Amino acid sequence: MIKNGSHGILLILLAAVLWGTTGTSQALAPPGAHPLTIGALRLAVGGGALLLFALLNGQITRNNFRQPGALLLAALLVAGYQITFFKAVSLTGVAVGTMVAIGSGPLFAGLLAFLLHKERPDRRWLTATILAVTGLLVLFIPALGNVSQINPAGVLMALAGGASYAGYTLSIKRLLPGNSPDAVIAVVFTTGAVLLTPFLFGANLHWVVAPGGLIVVLHLGLITTALAYVLFARALRTVPAVYAVTLSLAEPLTAAALGIIVLKERLTFTAAAGMILVLAGLVVLGTARSPVQHTDSHHQ
Repeated sequence: MIKNGSHGILLILLAAVLWGTTGTSQALAPPGAHPLTIGALRLAVGGGALLLFALLNGQITRNNFRQPGALLLAALLVAGYQITFFKAVSLTGVAVGTMVAIGSGPLFAGLLAFLLHKERPDRRWLTATILAVTGLLVLFIPALGNVSQINPAGVLMALAGGASYAGYTLSIKRLLPGNSPDAVIAVVFTTGAVLLTPFLFGANLHWVVAPGGLIVVLHLGLITTALAYVLFARALRTVPAVYAVTLSLAEPLTAAALGIIVLKERLTFTAAAGMILVLAGLVVLGTARSPVQHTDSHHQ
Protein backbone atom coordinates (compact mmCIF):
# COMPACT_ATOMS: atom_id res chain seq x y z
CA MET A 1 0.00 0.00 0.00
CA ILE A 2 2.83 2.40 0.84
CA LYS A 3 4.48 1.66 -2.47
CA ASN A 4 1.25 2.11 -4.45
CA GLY A 5 0.36 5.29 -2.56
CA SER A 6 3.80 6.79 -3.16
CA HIS A 7 3.58 5.84 -6.83
CA GLY A 8 0.19 7.53 -7.08
CA ILE A 9 1.50 10.70 -5.44
CA LEU A 10 4.36 10.88 -7.96
CA LEU A 11 1.90 10.42 -10.85
CA ILE A 12 -0.26 13.31 -9.60
CA LEU A 13 2.76 15.58 -9.16
CA LEU A 14 3.89 14.72 -12.71
CA ALA A 15 0.38 15.44 -14.05
CA ALA A 16 0.35 18.78 -12.20
CA VAL A 17 3.74 19.72 -13.68
CA LEU A 18 2.31 19.01 -17.17
CA TRP A 19 -0.78 21.13 -16.37
CA GLY A 20 1.56 23.88 -15.23
CA THR A 21 2.82 24.30 -18.80
CA THR A 22 -0.69 25.28 -19.99
CA GLY A 23 -0.40 29.01 -19.25
CA THR A 24 3.00 29.35 -20.92
CA SER A 25 1.73 27.42 -23.94
CA GLN A 26 -1.32 29.68 -24.25
CA ALA A 27 0.89 32.76 -23.92
CA LEU A 28 2.81 31.52 -26.97
CA ALA A 29 -0.37 30.93 -29.03
CA PRO A 30 -0.78 33.05 -32.22
CA PRO A 31 -3.00 36.18 -32.12
CA GLY A 32 -6.72 35.48 -32.43
CA ALA A 33 -6.70 32.41 -30.17
CA HIS A 34 -9.77 32.80 -27.93
CA PRO A 35 -9.60 31.12 -24.48
CA LEU A 36 -12.94 29.29 -24.90
CA THR A 37 -11.92 28.03 -28.35
CA ILE A 38 -8.61 26.85 -26.91
CA GLY A 39 -10.49 25.01 -24.14
CA ALA A 40 -12.86 23.33 -26.61
CA LEU A 41 -10.01 22.29 -28.95
CA ARG A 42 -7.98 21.06 -25.99
CA LEU A 43 -10.76 18.68 -24.94
CA ALA A 44 -11.53 17.65 -28.54
CA VAL A 45 -7.91 16.71 -29.32
CA GLY A 46 -7.22 15.20 -25.90
CA GLY A 47 -10.53 13.32 -25.65
CA GLY A 48 -10.26 12.07 -29.25
CA ALA A 49 -6.72 10.77 -28.71
CA LEU A 50 -7.71 9.06 -25.46
CA LEU A 51 -10.78 7.46 -27.04
CA LEU A 52 -8.78 6.16 -30.00
CA PHE A 53 -6.12 4.72 -27.67
CA ALA A 54 -8.73 3.07 -25.43
CA LEU A 55 -10.64 1.60 -28.40
CA LEU A 56 -7.47 0.19 -29.99
CA ASN A 57 -6.59 -1.46 -26.68
CA GLY A 58 -10.09 -2.86 -26.20
CA GLN A 59 -10.56 -0.94 -22.95
CA ILE A 60 -14.03 0.48 -23.70
CA THR A 61 -16.63 -1.91 -22.26
CA ARG A 62 -20.27 -1.82 -21.19
CA ASN A 63 -19.07 -1.34 -17.63
CA ASN A 64 -17.90 2.16 -18.57
CA PHE A 65 -21.55 3.16 -18.96
CA ARG A 66 -23.06 1.45 -15.91
CA GLN A 67 -23.13 4.73 -13.99
CA PRO A 68 -24.57 7.13 -16.59
CA GLY A 69 -25.38 9.75 -13.96
CA ALA A 70 -21.83 9.92 -12.62
CA LEU A 71 -20.44 9.81 -16.18
CA LEU A 72 -22.62 12.70 -17.38
CA LEU A 73 -21.89 14.69 -14.21
CA ALA A 74 -18.13 14.22 -14.66
CA ALA A 75 -18.36 15.28 -18.33
CA LEU A 76 -20.49 18.34 -17.47
CA LEU A 77 -18.02 19.37 -14.77
CA VAL A 78 -15.02 18.87 -17.09
CA ALA A 79 -16.72 21.03 -19.74
CA GLY A 80 -17.85 23.49 -17.07
CA TYR A 81 -14.31 23.87 -15.77
CA GLN A 82 -13.07 24.92 -19.22
CA ILE A 83 -15.82 27.55 -19.52
CA THR A 84 -15.63 28.97 -15.99
CA PHE A 85 -11.84 28.95 -15.70
CA PHE A 86 -11.13 30.59 -19.06
CA LYS A 87 -13.95 33.10 -18.50
CA ALA A 88 -12.55 33.92 -15.06
CA VAL A 89 -9.11 34.52 -16.55
CA SER A 90 -10.55 36.84 -19.21
CA LEU A 91 -12.54 38.83 -16.61
CA THR A 92 -10.09 39.15 -13.74
CA GLY A 93 -6.67 38.28 -15.18
CA VAL A 94 -4.51 35.17 -15.31
CA ALA A 95 -2.95 35.53 -11.85
CA VAL A 96 -6.14 36.14 -9.84
CA GLY A 97 -8.23 33.70 -11.92
CA THR A 98 -5.66 30.91 -11.52
CA MET A 99 -5.11 31.55 -7.82
CA VAL A 100 -8.82 31.52 -6.93
CA ALA A 101 -9.73 28.55 -9.17
CA ILE A 102 -6.80 26.29 -8.27
CA GLY A 103 -6.52 27.49 -4.67
CA SER A 104 -10.22 26.90 -3.92
CA GLY A 105 -10.13 23.38 -5.41
CA PRO A 106 -8.81 21.62 -2.28
CA LEU A 107 -11.33 23.43 -0.07
CA PHE A 108 -14.23 22.36 -2.30
CA ALA A 109 -12.82 18.82 -2.45
CA GLY A 110 -12.72 18.59 1.34
CA LEU A 111 -16.26 19.98 1.63
CA LEU A 112 -17.68 17.64 -1.03
CA ALA A 113 -15.90 14.60 0.44
CA PHE A 114 -17.44 15.42 3.83
CA LEU A 115 -20.95 16.07 2.45
CA LEU A 116 -21.03 13.08 0.07
CA HIS A 117 -18.94 10.46 1.89
CA LYS A 118 -18.81 11.79 5.48
CA GLU A 119 -15.00 11.85 5.19
CA ARG A 120 -13.39 14.13 7.75
CA PRO A 121 -10.11 15.72 6.56
CA ASP A 122 -7.09 14.37 8.40
CA ARG A 123 -4.48 16.61 10.02
CA ARG A 124 -1.88 15.99 7.33
CA TRP A 125 -4.26 17.06 4.54
CA LEU A 126 -5.40 20.09 6.56
CA THR A 127 -1.82 21.19 7.30
CA ALA A 128 -0.68 20.68 3.70
CA THR A 129 -3.70 22.52 2.28
CA ILE A 130 -3.30 25.51 4.63
CA LEU A 131 0.42 25.77 3.78
CA ALA A 132 -0.13 25.45 0.02
CA VAL A 133 -3.13 27.81 -0.21
CA THR A 134 -1.32 30.40 1.96
CA GLY A 135 1.66 30.04 -0.37
CA LEU A 136 -0.60 30.71 -3.36
CA LEU A 137 -1.95 33.85 -1.69
CA VAL A 138 1.59 35.08 -1.02
CA LEU A 139 2.73 34.14 -4.52
CA PHE A 140 -0.04 36.19 -6.10
CA ILE A 141 0.03 39.15 -3.68
CA PRO A 142 1.36 41.50 -6.41
CA ALA A 143 -1.73 40.70 -8.54
CA LEU A 144 -3.97 41.42 -5.56
CA GLY A 145 -2.35 44.80 -4.93
CA ASN A 146 -5.08 46.82 -6.60
CA VAL A 147 -8.30 45.34 -5.23
CA SER A 148 -10.42 47.77 -7.27
CA GLN A 149 -9.31 45.99 -10.46
CA ILE A 150 -10.48 42.58 -9.26
CA ASN A 151 -13.71 41.71 -11.07
CA PRO A 152 -16.27 40.12 -8.66
CA ALA A 153 -17.91 38.20 -11.54
CA GLY A 154 -14.48 36.88 -12.51
CA VAL A 155 -13.80 35.73 -8.94
CA LEU A 156 -17.19 33.95 -8.84
CA MET A 157 -16.37 32.25 -12.16
CA ALA A 158 -13.00 31.16 -10.74
CA LEU A 159 -14.71 29.74 -7.64
CA ALA A 160 -17.08 27.86 -9.94
CA GLY A 161 -13.99 26.54 -11.72
CA GLY A 162 -12.49 25.34 -8.43
CA ALA A 163 -15.75 23.62 -7.49
CA SER A 164 -15.95 22.02 -10.96
CA TYR A 165 -12.40 20.68 -10.66
CA ALA A 166 -13.06 19.19 -7.22
CA GLY A 167 -16.39 17.78 -8.40
CA TYR A 168 -15.08 16.01 -11.49
CA THR A 169 -12.17 14.57 -9.52
CA LEU A 170 -14.62 12.94 -7.09
CA SER A 171 -16.88 11.85 -9.99
CA ILE A 172 -13.99 10.24 -11.88
CA LYS A 173 -12.91 8.51 -8.65
CA ARG A 174 -16.41 7.02 -8.43
CA LEU A 175 -16.21 5.66 -11.99
CA LEU A 176 -12.83 3.93 -11.57
CA PRO A 177 -13.69 0.65 -9.75
CA GLY A 178 -13.91 -2.17 -12.31
CA ASN A 179 -12.80 0.07 -15.18
CA SER A 180 -9.54 0.97 -16.88
CA PRO A 181 -8.48 4.51 -15.80
CA ASP A 182 -7.57 5.24 -19.44
CA ALA A 183 -11.07 4.25 -20.59
CA VAL A 184 -12.78 6.32 -17.86
CA ILE A 185 -10.83 9.46 -18.79
CA ALA A 186 -11.40 8.77 -22.53
CA VAL A 187 -15.19 8.49 -22.16
CA VAL A 188 -15.52 11.44 -19.74
CA PHE A 189 -13.34 13.82 -21.77
CA THR A 190 -14.82 12.83 -25.13
CA THR A 191 -18.31 13.48 -23.73
CA GLY A 192 -17.07 16.79 -22.33
CA ALA A 193 -15.63 17.70 -25.74
CA VAL A 194 -18.99 16.97 -27.40
CA LEU A 195 -20.68 19.30 -24.89
CA LEU A 196 -18.23 22.08 -25.83
CA THR A 197 -18.57 21.73 -29.64
CA PRO A 198 -21.05 24.66 -29.86
CA PHE A 199 -18.17 26.97 -28.91
CA LEU A 200 -16.36 25.94 -32.11
CA PHE A 201 -19.24 26.88 -34.42
CA GLY A 202 -18.50 30.20 -36.07
CA ALA A 203 -15.29 30.58 -34.06
CA ASN A 204 -12.13 32.01 -35.62
CA LEU A 205 -9.86 28.98 -36.10
CA HIS A 206 -7.42 30.56 -38.56
CA TRP A 207 -4.85 30.87 -35.79
CA VAL A 208 -4.65 27.03 -35.59
CA VAL A 209 -2.90 26.85 -38.98
CA ALA A 210 -0.71 29.88 -38.24
CA PRO A 211 2.94 29.20 -37.30
CA GLY A 212 2.98 27.66 -33.86
CA GLY A 213 -0.81 27.36 -33.65
CA LEU A 214 -1.01 23.64 -34.32
CA ILE A 215 1.89 22.97 -31.95
CA VAL A 216 0.03 24.80 -29.15
CA VAL A 217 -3.20 22.84 -29.80
CA LEU A 218 -1.37 19.49 -29.93
CA HIS A 219 0.61 20.28 -26.79
CA LEU A 220 -2.52 21.30 -24.89
CA GLY A 221 -4.55 18.35 -26.19
CA LEU A 222 -2.03 15.50 -26.12
CA ILE A 223 0.32 16.50 -23.27
CA THR A 224 -1.63 18.68 -20.81
CA THR A 225 -4.91 16.81 -21.31
CA ALA A 226 -4.52 13.24 -22.61
CA LEU A 227 -1.23 12.28 -20.93
CA ALA A 228 -1.71 14.36 -17.77
CA TYR A 229 -5.22 13.10 -17.05
CA VAL A 230 -4.32 9.46 -17.71
CA LEU A 231 -1.59 9.83 -15.07
CA PHE A 232 -4.09 11.57 -12.77
CA ALA A 233 -6.77 8.87 -13.20
CA ARG A 234 -4.28 6.04 -12.62
CA ALA A 235 -3.15 7.78 -9.42
CA LEU A 236 -6.74 8.11 -8.18
CA ARG A 237 -6.90 4.32 -7.82
CA THR A 238 -4.62 4.55 -4.77
CA VAL A 239 -4.79 8.22 -3.67
CA PRO A 240 -7.83 9.80 -1.97
CA ALA A 241 -9.49 12.50 -4.09
CA VAL A 242 -8.91 15.23 -1.47
CA TYR A 243 -5.17 14.42 -1.41
CA ALA A 244 -5.10 14.47 -5.22
CA VAL A 245 -6.67 17.94 -5.49
CA THR A 246 -4.24 19.43 -2.96
CA LEU A 247 -1.24 17.75 -4.62
CA SER A 248 -2.28 19.31 -7.92
CA LEU A 249 -1.32 22.69 -6.45
CA ALA A 250 2.05 21.77 -7.97
CA GLU A 251 0.44 23.20 -11.13
CA PRO A 252 0.62 26.92 -10.20
CA LEU A 253 4.04 26.29 -8.67
CA THR A 254 5.21 24.95 -12.05
CA ALA A 255 3.51 27.83 -13.88
CA ALA A 256 5.28 30.38 -11.66
CA ALA A 257 8.64 28.67 -12.18
CA LEU A 258 8.12 28.58 -15.96
CA GLY A 259 7.17 32.25 -15.91
CA ILE A 260 10.52 33.04 -14.33
CA ILE A 261 12.59 30.64 -16.48
CA VAL A 262 10.86 30.85 -19.89
CA LEU A 263 9.02 34.18 -19.87
CA LYS A 264 11.86 35.91 -17.96
CA GLU A 265 9.59 37.19 -15.19
CA ARG A 266 11.42 38.63 -12.17
CA LEU A 267 11.65 36.45 -9.05
CA THR A 268 10.71 38.66 -6.10
CA PHE A 269 11.23 37.83 -2.43
CA THR A 270 7.44 37.55 -2.00
CA ALA A 271 7.11 35.17 -4.94
CA ALA A 272 9.98 33.04 -3.63
CA ALA A 273 8.37 32.85 -0.16
CA GLY A 274 5.05 31.84 -1.71
CA MET A 275 6.66 29.13 -3.82
CA ILE A 276 8.46 27.75 -0.74
CA LEU A 277 5.17 27.58 1.21
CA VAL A 278 3.40 25.75 -1.63
CA LEU A 279 6.34 23.35 -1.90
CA ALA A 280 6.25 22.78 1.87
CA GLY A 281 2.56 21.85 1.64
CA LEU A 282 3.29 19.40 -1.17
CA VAL A 283 6.14 17.85 0.83
CA VAL A 284 3.87 17.39 3.88
CA LEU A 285 1.30 15.56 1.78
CA GLY A 286 3.79 13.85 -0.53
CA THR A 287 5.60 12.20 2.38
CA ALA A 288 2.41 10.59 3.69
CA ARG A 289 3.35 7.03 4.63
CA SER A 290 0.18 5.55 3.19
CA PRO A 291 -2.71 7.63 1.87
CA VAL A 292 -5.89 6.04 3.19
CA GLN A 293 -8.37 4.76 0.64
CA HIS A 294 -11.86 5.88 1.61
CA THR A 295 -13.94 5.95 -1.51
CA ASP A 296 -13.07 2.85 -3.50
CA SER A 297 -14.60 0.45 -1.01
CA HIS A 298 -17.94 2.25 -1.26
CA HIS A 299 -18.28 1.83 -4.99
CA GLN A 300 -17.03 -1.66 -5.80
